[in-house]
Amino acid sequence: MKRSCLPTRLPPCLRPGDTLGIVHPAGPVQDYKSFENGLQMLRDLGLRIRWQAPDGSGSDYLAADDQRRLHELHSLWADDAIKAIMAARGGYGCLRIMPGLDLELIRKNPKWLIGFSDLTVLLNGIFAETGLIGLHGPVVTSLPRTDPDSLERFRAMLAGEFPPFEDISGLEILSPGRQQQAGRLVGGNLTTLTHLIGTPWLPDLSGSILFLEDTAEQPYKLDRMLTQLVACGILENLAGLILGDFDPGHGDRLEMIRLNEQVWKRVLELSRGSSYPIWGGFPIGHQQRNSPLPIGMEAFMDSGSGTMEFIFAP
Repeated sequence: MKRSCLPTRLPPCLRPGDTLGIVHPAGPVQDYKSFENGLQMLRDLGLRIRWQAPDGSGSDYLAADDQRRLHELHSLWADDAIKAIMAARGGYGCLRIMPGLDLELIRKNPKWLIGFSDLTVLLNGIFAETGLIGLHGPVVTSLPRTDPDSLERFRAMLAGEFPPFEDISGLEILSPGRQQQAGRLVGGNLTTLTHLIGTPWLPDLSGSILFLEDTAEQPYKLDRMLTQLVACGILENLAGLILGDFDPGHGDRLEMIRLNEQVWKRVLELSRGSSYPIWGGFPIGHQQRNSPLPIGMEAFMDSGSGTMEFIFAP
């Protein structure tokens, strides 16, 4: 079966008392205070937590060696008591374990995989290979700094609710294109997504709504990655393009505004002549605003009203 023809599958929702498994597919936890606070926030949602500290077999930038990180993910996925899996943090390492991923296990046991940043690899790769929808949302260490609206959307989506985006603060309709467009949501971290080009794990982006964000990247590097997307034809046949926060790696608001305006300008240059809508300032990214988005689910963009709705169409 061609990947573009795979049926889309929505994981079961979570209920109070369900167990959430914590996985370390990339880097080690460095901020243990944020990690512990994030775990408590999950418990406050009524969830049980299954977590085991990595054994330290990784390098400075890996939570454990590849086989141990892969084994941890597979063990949680195979355990029927685990109803969803959430990354402890991002960093780097997901691309290293993709070749060993047990896709048949994942197909047979649909459950939410939750995370962002380096988890862009797993979320998009699993959707491309299995049709399973994943949740581009917080990691455990980012939960304590996440803004209230993003947290409420996170709670709602885990419970099987997908509230529309309306009256989005800071949203800029950079190009309305065809004002009403529908497509499957794909994307995430720009740097990580660019690393999927040429691999089997990049979803078919034709007719999709692509969303992008990034952190701590110089303007010329963002320009280079966006230009590469165009050179590969990735921006040609989209249904829509959504730009989240591109932050300089710290909280300087003025510098962040300037960086986003540079990204917006370059995207408009690269997409000149396209007919799809382009939005900027959407609440996703590495700062406080990080609203969850279900990768693989169909969404409907309305540039006239600046709203986006979710449609589950298997």
